[in-house]
Amino acid sequence: MTPIDFVTLELHGVRLEPMRAEHASALATAAADGELWTLRVTSAPAPGDEAAYIATALNDRTRLPFTVRDIASDTIIGTTSFHDIVPALGRVEIGHTWYAKTWQRTHVNTTCKWLLLRHAFEVLGCDVVGFRADNFNLVSQEAIARLGAKRDGVIRHHALRRDGTVRDTVMFSIVAGEWPEIDAHLTYKLAQRGKRC
Repeated sequence: MTPIDFVTLELHGVRLEPMRAEHASALATAAADGELWTLRVTSAPAPGDEAAYIATALNDRTRLPFTVRDIASDTIIGTTSFHDIVPALGRVEIGHTWYAKTWQRTHVNTTCKWLLLRHAFEVLGCDVVGFRADNFNLVSQEAIARLGAKRDGVIRHHALRRDGTVRDTVMFSIVAGEWPEIDAHLTYKLAQRGKRC
């Protein structure tokens, strides 16, 4: 696995760009679309917490955070990250993902995941890309499965939610040998992007 560093990735009117401190206001606007901080199973920052959210993401040495921008409107609509980066294992995970409600269940999530997966497998040379979801976040689990990721299992009593309760974490992964078929599948889906992906 080659060293991982910030890049800008773009496809179908969606751009992933390195997260910066000056994105705080735009992320606040995106999170307000749907009041995402009220959802028990999301990591979107509450009003006033955007600067701390960004600082935490940028200071985590095992995370590479991106903002998600709709190019046509020049609007930041969410965020996603490479995280839990383990070069010795050729492993990264994709997560810390959320989008403004207006952009949920559109081509945006599939586009972002395809860009990150392609970069992970074809540029970084990863052996495996992982995903995780709260055990009660069935929407995220279904979205991960639709990518072609396999459900690996559940880590019991694994992480704190924002409300202080402890969640179980459902783990998924894609290994390098599965990537060509998944790449073909996601490329097909994105070619149909006028439909919901």
